[in-house]
Amino acid sequence: MTNGTWGTGEALLAGIVLLGSGVQWLTGMGFALVAVPALVLLLGPAQGVVLANCAAGAISVVGLAGGWRRVRPAAMVPLCVAAACTVPAGSWLTRRLPEPVLLLGMGALVTVAVVLVMRGARIPALRGARGAVLAGAAGGFMNSAAGVGGPPVSLYAVNAGWTVREFVPNAQFYGVVVNAFSVAANGVPKLAAPQWAAVAVAMTVGASIGRALAGRLPERRARLLVLGLALAGGVTAVGKGLFGIS
Repeated sequence: MTNGTWGTGEALLAGIVLLGSGVQWLTGMGFALVAVPALVLLLGPAQGVVLANCAAGAISVVGLAGGWRRVRPAAMVPLCVAAACTVPAGSWLTRRLPEPVLLLGMGALVTVAVVLVMRGARIPALRGARGAVLAGAAGGFMNSAAGVGGPPVSLYAVNAGWTVREFVPNAQFYGVVVNAFSVAANGVPKLAAPQWAAVAVAMTVGASIGRALAGRLPERRARLLVLGLALAGGVTAVGKGLFGIS
């Protein structure tokens, strides 16, 4: 990527972040699912994950401002405490695995998580306080290792019978906390000034597009769009990881 002006790399980065930001504002989740596979292909696993942590955390902070009163502390406290315990393990793992193995692992995690969410998997272990702890622990590890911590929380919400209105503010609260832990463990991405500018502009434009479409696109279609994009990205990352190992 260029150091002083926008080039192809910055344009690709902006496009990925814009898409992720737009779907996050459209559906209340989805930045990491959509953006992480593409970011790790563009920037590498380490930088792609930490950028996703920073961007998803920032979007969650802004989104939570209007819905924090609907956060459920009884569910969120065990979720977030469990995540704090497993974030260091995920961060440790990413620093020790070769890049093709990381790509393969991240792609597989995204792919499996998307399939489970699409199927609305009913898992008895993800109910009650024990379910909150398990979902939080899995989400913390996945978030710091692969930048994708939302699917376990989504599965917990499905098994708890939450509506979308109940899920969104709690998912945003979890996003703020788990991404803050992940950034503390992994650090911030090492990007040049034009790259940061591309990210900032893309997040702003994506938020505007997502808000404009939020009332027009049916929730089911928006959800299928997010999951379809995530599945395609996950499969692509698996393919590149396998190619790099072979």
